[in-house]
Amino acid sequence: MSHHPSALGRPSSSKRRLKDLLAQRDNRVCADCGAPDPKWASANIGVFICLKCCGVHRSLGTHISKVLSVTLDEWSDDEIDSMIEVGGNASANSIYEAYIPEGVSKPGPEAGHEERSKFIRSKYERQDFLKPSLRILSTSSKKHSLQASLSRKIMDSFRSSGSTKSVGMVEFIGMLKVKVVKGSNLAIRDMLSSDPYVVLTLGQQKVQTTVVKSNLNPVWNEELMLSVPQNYGPIKLQVYDYDTFSADDIMGEAEIDIQPMITSATAFGDAGMFGNMQIGKWLKSHDNTLIEDSTVNIVDGKVKQLVSLKLQNVESGELNLELEWIPLDQ
Repeated sequence: MSHHPSALGRPSSSKRRLKDLLAQRDNRVCADCGAPDPKWASANIGVFICLKCCGVHRSLGTHISKVLSVTLDEWSDDEIDSMIEVGGNASANSIYEAYIPEGVSKPGPEAGHEERSKFIRSKYERQDFLKPSLRILSTSSKKHSLQASLSRKIMDSFRSSGSTKSVGMVEFIGMLKVKVVKGSNLAIRDMLSSDPYVVLTLGQQKVQTTVVKSNLNPVWNEELMLSVPQNYGPIKLQVYDYDTFSADDIMGEAEIDIQPMITSATAFGDAGMFGNMQIGKWLKSHDNTLIEDSTVNIVDGKVKQLVSLKLQNVESGELNLELEWIPLDQ
């Protein structure tokens, strides 16, 4: 494909970002019914969907779901940005399908229109499976009718719901953006190499990177979002080797203690008021897998932390990450 400079430079790079997002493992199946290889997306909800579900989304109206073809339609930068901000099907579903009640099941790829329609309307139009404090009624004014982006919607609702505690529901204290930068000297799990990907788990949430083919020194530079619950533990990190025909082999694991970051971030409050400085530190010790001390810094008004980990329970391998704390009021 030939790239012309200037005029066409920007759209092609934006389209590239969309393609990269579509390549994530969770986006290779429809967010609503699990059908493989979805070719459509709801730009304002931030999910990739199949043709059959796309029909139902269209019937919801653009104020709820703005459907675009991944391959055929022209996308604006804003639409691509909001898709990327949501982060794909897994992170959207962790919100929109947070509480699917007993007796309600997701439609499968073969589901009929009726069953599909009922589930999709419950999920997005009525927001039945959302955490109650996150339900936002569509505003009638056109300007706000596109739910600007999932994260903003969630943040706003946190503000409006104040400190209301819903019994038995998880309250979140903020978000953590984890950039999985790269791996080095990873273990060989196939004939001569491995096809690694990284899985992060925090509480009930699981997010993962794309698979890098045949590479023991993969560079991901991929950002994953996790909501941090009030009673958080460490983030569990696992590296797997993707296998098409058998179960994926584990290639080591590690834990990330997020307490030093969150404690220092909350102690300082609004990081935007401070210049660049170090505010905390996670110290290397015999009971963690740090390669070196990991400092928590304010950088350009954001609380960030670089972490280098040695993978455990494996013959070799290291992983580099960058964490960024996003408080609820941002």
